[in-house]
Amino acid sequence: MKVPSMIAAELRRLTASRMGILALVALVCVPILYGGLYLWANQDPYAKFPEVPVALVVDDEGAPAPTTGTESATGETVNYGEEVAENLLDGNAFDWQRMTADEAADALRHGTVDFTVTIPSDFSAALTSAAGTDPHQARIELETNDANNYLASSMGTQAVEKIRSSVAEMVGSEAAERLLTGLSDIRDSLVSATDGASQLADGAGTAASGSSALADGTAQLADGTAQLASGAQTLANGAQQVSAGNRQLADVADRAGAAVQEATAALPQVRSDIATALADQGLTPEEIDRVLARLDPLGTRLEEGNAQVQAAVGKVDQLAAGAAALASGATDLASGAGTVATGAASANAGAAQLRDGLATLSSGTVELRDGLADGVQQIPESTPELRSQQADTIADPVKVSSDKVASAEDYGAGLAPFFAALSAWIGIYALFLIVKPISRRAVTALHSPVRITLAGWLTPAMLGAVQMLGLMGILALTLGFTFDHPLGTLGVLMFASATFAAIILALNVWLGSVGQFLGLVLMVLQLVTAGGTFPWQTLPTPLAALHHVLPLGYVVDAMRQLMYGGDYARAGWDLAVLALWLVGALVLAAIGVTRMTHRRTLRDLQPSLIG
Repeated sequence: MKVPSMIAAELRRLTASRMGILALVALVCVPILYGGLYLWANQDPYAKFPEVPVALVVDDEGAPAPTTGTESATGETVNYGEEVAENLLDGNAFDWQRMTADEAADALRHGTVDFTVTIPSDFSAALTSAAGTDPHQARIELETNDANNYLASSMGTQAVEKIRSSVAEMVGSEAAERLLTGLSDIRDSLVSATDGASQLADGAGTAASGSSALADGTAQLADGTAQLASGAQTLANGAQQVSAGNRQLADVADRAGAAVQEATAALPQVRSDIATALADQGLTPEEIDRVLARLDPLGTRLEEGNAQVQAAVGKVDQLAAGAAALASGATDLASGAGTVATGAASANAGAAQLRDGLATLSSGTVELRDGLADGVQQIPESTPELRSQQADTIADPVKVSSDKVASAEDYGAGLAPFFAALSAWIGIYALFLIVKPISRRAVTALHSPVRITLAGWLTPAMLGAVQMLGLMGILALTLGFTFDHPLGTLGVLMFASATFAAIILALNVWLGSVGQFLGLVLMVLQLVTAGGTFPWQTLPTPLAALHHVLPLGYVVDAMRQLMYGGDYARAGWDLAVLALWLVGALVLAAIGVTRMTHRRTLRDLQPSLIG
């Protein structure tokens, strides 16, 4: 009996009755139903999020609008809670339903909503508190009920995190724009300060130049006043001497004047005495008058000379008084000149200090001007539009640029390799419920373990290929999944199904019903170790080790490479590992069949619990 004959005989047995045909068709459809229904149900759950009911409670009372340092309070208020609520309702990420706190708590308790998000009354006040003396964080309250749905709680956590991120970006953008506006105002003030500092530097330079000239002038003044003081002292000494001489001259003149005055005053008495003496000499009155007439001109001249002498004495006295006054004035002048010289010397020292100070001031104002100019250059010019862009960049400085070497189109496509591979195992496992692993008649009639093993393997392998073809049709045509390499993906599924058929065949050949049960155990182990959902690196160490041994993980990896457009060489390595499993299982099954052709055991004579 040849291999095709043994396969045909098994197929005739399976289709010998209507019930057999129905059973075969049903088992062939098992992987199609399992993989198709599961992937259909999970094809794109994220697209249904807008239908997930969520309660939104907004209690925010608002807060005064923050201002920059150059602005004054305007009485305006902000209500970030209402802005967040409007954004959430417009975003349509969930079925947001605005409720009161009591309504939301009741809805969550009865499962009307999956979770609640509450924006408390101090939300805006907390967001604006950074500009005050009591900065503190704002709160967004999430309340979940795992009795409704655990994943809904996880979605709520992610939703609140996105809200937190968007609020932080919004508030950060506003704060940054206020800061940039303040910097722009500071820059304008610095420009004005730079202009003023430039004028100050020019004025200080002029003042420094003038102070230098002033210092030179005060030096000359100090020298001149010193000379003046010396000359005034000499003058005072000379004036004292002149005053003393004039005083002596005045004393002599006074004595001479007194003598002349006495002589003049004695003139009438002398005339009388002369007249008497002439009379005593016997002169007649006429003779006496003639004598006196001759003497009278002398008296007149004496009186005139006395008048002139008295006048001269007066002038000499005036000269002495003037000389004394001049001497006194010269002394005062010398004293004043000394004071002036001292003051001029002090003024010169002060002018020198002023010159040095103004030179330092001039240098400092130049540095101030240059520093202010550098400060202006450090703060770039801006416009309201530029500040808005800068604020947005500061609030959200990192933009994630996502690029994929290989890309799954949606959540269902991401799960497809895992559930398609699992469906292949389930389909083969189900087929072995009705397909006989080994024909007992062939074992008895033939002594060709290889042909018997091939016949026992090819029958479920061909039926498995039909299963995979049907599953591929569901994935591509009904669910609309796209494949970078559709024929390659189908080939991997068929090869995986054939490999699984060889493994379960070997288990049945060696262990019978126990082997069939172990096929179920292997499926469970591969379900958790294949890395179909979470990365296999997240598995406990013993299970992670099994990932590198069991075949289902290699099927999943090969499908991902061919379905998403990944590394085809890596898919080739995965198929090489599957080939080792296939060959090893067939060799092991052939060894078991060889044992059966040479001897029978009690187990071989007992009917199987399955099939």
